[in-house]
Amino acid sequence: MLSVNLGPLTMSAAHLLLLTSLFVATLVGWWVGRSAKSNPENRLFLMFLTGVLGARCAFVVRYFEHFENDLWQVIDLRDGGFIAWPGVLVGLALGGYYWIKQPAMRRPLGIALVAGLLVWGSGTAVMRALEHGTRLPQVALTSMEGKAVSLNDYLGKPLVVNLWATWCPPCRREMPVLAAAQARHTDVTFLFVNQGESQDEISRFLQAGQLTMSNVLMDNHAQLGPLVGSRALPTTVFYNADGRQIGSHLGELSDASLSQVLELFKKDDKQ
Repeated sequence: MLSVNLGPLTMSAAHLLLLTSLFVATLVGWWVGRSAKSNPENRLFLMFLTGVLGARCAFVVRYFEHFENDLWQVIDLRDGGFIAWPGVLVGLALGGYYWIKQPAMRRPLGIALVAGLLVWGSGTAVMRALEHGTRLPQVALTSMEGKAVSLNDYLGKPLVVNLWATWCPPCRREMPVLAAAQARHTDVTFLFVNQGESQDEISRFLQAGQLTMSNVLMDNHAQLGPLVGSRALPTTVFYNADGRQIGSHLGELSDASLSQVLELFKKDDKQ
């Protein structure tokens, strides 16, 4: 499951887990510190924000070559570019400061942190295990030439499957990034699976954007999204050459965030 629907709002499962962990930590901290009137809520929230900032900064430093020509992208968090563990360490460093300077907060803050990290760590491990146990769905698609194809026809190389639509603004923004990546990474197969639109609509969009891409496919009944566990667009799923899922990304991809997830293929080859 890549996304969760909360009424009209769609949220990635990873983001929901992160917010749930913060909620659990806040609730536990309040419960433990209620008798001594030592509620660590504000400290936990500041640690959370500091951790998010640290994770973003680590990502920007690691992939700075993708930002140096357009520094505004540094604050554009829509690409989901973060590196988790530096953020955790920065947040814990702030927690260490509170531990030293505010003795009354030590017990509730410490127990709250343990609870929150346990929820986040165990939830992340479960999601990764489920993700890595998922295989490439078998679904019938149609090429732009009208030929019936299957996703399994493209196995043999690492596979990037992008679910998109012309009416989706982040899909339109990320398409030049993916088109350039397809031209650059010839050792990876990129599939652009349109969700429920006609051949004419797709052709007009590609011509207007002067986009030249191979492997543009049509999922006429929008079946693939539910099969990969996402009802939000854009969704990009990454499979190894054997069709085993090794990663996913919900939302817009930038040059930097795409470079980050493409590294999953190198890690998978070493296993």
